[in-house]
Amino acid sequence: MLAKLPADSATFAGNRAVGRIELSVAAEPRGNKRRRVCEQGSLRVRFPNVAPGDALDAVIINTAGGMTGGDRFDLVFDVGAGASLTVSTAAAEKIYRSLGPDTVVNLRLTVGAGATLAWLPQETILFDRMRLRRTIEADLAAGAKLIIAETLVFGRSAMGETLARGHLFDRWRIRADGALVFAESLRLDGAIADNLAQRAAAGGGCAIASVLKFPASDADIAAVRQKESTFAGEVGISSFNGLALARLVASEGAALRRDLIGVLTALSDMPLPRLWLN
Repeated sequence: MLAKLPADSATFAGNRAVGRIELSVAAEPRGNKRRRVCEQGSLRVRFPNVAPGDALDAVIINTAGGMTGGDRFDLVFDVGAGASLTVSTAAAEKIYRSLGPDTVVNLRLTVGAGATLAWLPQETILFDRMRLRRTIEADLAAGAKLIIAETLVFGRSAMGETLARGHLFDRWRIRADGALVFAESLRLDGAIADNLAQRAAAGGGCAIASVLKFPASDADIAAVRQKESTFAGEVGISSFNGLALARLVASEGAALRRDLIGVLTALSDMPLPRLWLN
């Protein structure tokens, strides 16, 4: 039998995945251009071909094939004044079982004056006994636009796999022109499946998503509510502090993705990443 390595041992640390992406984008007369690209560790960023003048598309690839306890990933995106960037992922990210330490993910978004950023990763699939600590921070200059869509799937129901226990801490902070407009911290600890089964939580659903748009209007709220009859799961949307926030819950990931596509198309005229539709 193999001996279990202490989580703080040098050998354990040496086998953990560490990745970092730093990308800055500038608006130039001939279109959006990459100004600086930095890749470290197991993270890569690639750029599908787009027509001149279109929003620049960036696709994140994790060559580690997933994340587990002790892994750390940092993503930094800076969109210059007047530029436009859409960021997605090549596949659903997977957070595997941890022997004790957290998987740490830090996302930092900076959007310049009159710039647009769409953060649209594919699903994050959480496995039983996982431990994830994630922070999302965004700073928006005057006239900046932001849309964020984040999906969490608890277990792979199609494979007969469920998530019974684990630890999730998810912290969001959004600032517009220096003012804090959105702050939220979500913590699920221990018997996560039991918590999700509560009617006031997910009502037994195993897939949830949040979509945040800033700035937003009453027309955005109405556009999403007009699609209510087409949703497979539950979708709610509200507005405050100049933003719109939609919450989605469904019984499985595929149904949630269909609902999420409906919400995003209602909130934005920007095309979805091609990988979402394959």
